[in-house]
Amino acid sequence: MGCLMATAEGTAAELQVGDLEMLRKEFEADPSLRILQNAVTRVSVDDVAIDRGIVNEADHSMSASLDDWKATSQGKSGRCWLFAGLNLLRAGTMAKLNARDFEFSQSYVMFWDKLERANYFLEAMIETAERDIDDRTVAFLLDSVANDGGQWNMFVALVDKYGLVPKAFMPETQSSSETARMNSLLRRVLRKGALSIRAATRQHPTAAREVKADALQAVYRILAIHLGTPPQQFLWQWQDKDREFHRDGLLSPKDFATSYVTVPLDDYVCLVHDPRPTSPLNRTYTVEYLGNVVGAPPVTYLNVEVAVMKDLAARVIESGEPVWFGCDVGKMMSNDYALWDAKLFDYEAVYRTSLDLDKSSRLLAHESQMTHAMLFTGVDRLDGVPRRWRVENSWGTDRGREGFYTMNDSWFDEYLFEIAARREMLPPELQAALEVEPTVLPAWDPMGSLAR
Repeated sequence: MGCLMATAEGTAAELQVGDLEMLRKEFEADPSLRILQNAVTRVSVDDVAIDRGIVNEADHSMSASLDDWKATSQGKSGRCWLFAGLNLLRAGTMAKLNARDFEFSQSYVMFWDKLERANYFLEAMIETAERDIDDRTVAFLLDSVANDGGQWNMFVALVDKYGLVPKAFMPETQSSSETARMNSLLRRVLRKGALSIRAATRQHPTAAREVKADALQAVYRILAIHLGTPPQQFLWQWQDKDREFHRDGLLSPKDFATSYVTVPLDDYVCLVHDPRPTSPLNRTYTVEYLGNVVGAPPVTYLNVEVAVMKDLAARVIESGEPVWFGCDVGKMMSNDYALWDAKLFDYEAVYRTSLDLDKSSRLLAHESQMTHAMLFTGVDRLDGVPRRWRVENSWGTDRGREGFYTMNDSWFDEYLFEIAARREMLPPELQAALEVEPTVLPAWDPMGSLAR
């Protein structure tokens, strides 16, 4: 490899004509690069870089598998964390109903998340009203307002406060499945509210509360127009898979959740794998201004070795329950082959450059973070060691293998960040670690990223 031209003062900051000529000649001197150019200008680079050996060795069978239901679809929305949470709950609910299939209303939970998230944001604007508008925290909150993403603890907070309803009583709408336009309008209302709150705070403290109330009224109207009005009660009846009819009468959403959710959500904790040197293991962490429901328990993580997460996830699956998890979904994945593997694509061979960064470095360099939540519904263990995982996605049945994927264990190590697990399944020392006051990370820390 050559180097860029230098001047008497050292390497030039500005690209010179000679630099560009050298780069062109270096590229053209290698005929194999022309072949790669011809290929990649015609097809996706993934089709060129894919490791056929990994694909040919892919086996989607599992030593333990739970799902006998259809995958769901979040459409063009960032509600994966809600879908994964509801899909975790529906397994037990289907068993209790003796139903062949069942879905909770994703729109219902989304409605309350959007309203609660607006309230959470406006409260943050009141709290930070005295700071400069270009304060890093204020700027981050304004940038990230009204998106669809979320975390496990935020899902639990919504179910605890609002309950759940079957999908038939608040079905999908155009805007629930394609949220971009609705979200853009919500952002405009909330950002206007934020500026008005800041101006009102300088006049009189109570004025900011009046501004907040007006903004929330506007948010509710937008949500009701786009998503429908959440039911306060409904007549619940169903026919089970043996064609037997059941009627449970008039229920509120909280009554329904109490009666038909079999998973003890409040017993769950979040485990993460954050290998950065600044994040010691076996300690708890929280992120400033990460949440949706004001007054709910804060989003708290326990940082553990990835081996702990694997062992726990495998044991939970083998006990008959799926596992909610968060990951960096777009790295080293193939929809065509329904596969994740840490070495699935050999980009280094295509581009003739090292792309190697470990998990810690990727977090530090903003190259990786949690972007998506899904559900483990199977695991394949050989001699007690997990070697691959079955994943239920929420991208519909026309992607992957009818909505399901296989994750090789190498990918778990590199790109999986979080699982939700029952506290009682943790060893005593980790249960004790959960009682320690968490370290507070800034709002923009990658551990505060939302599955979206």
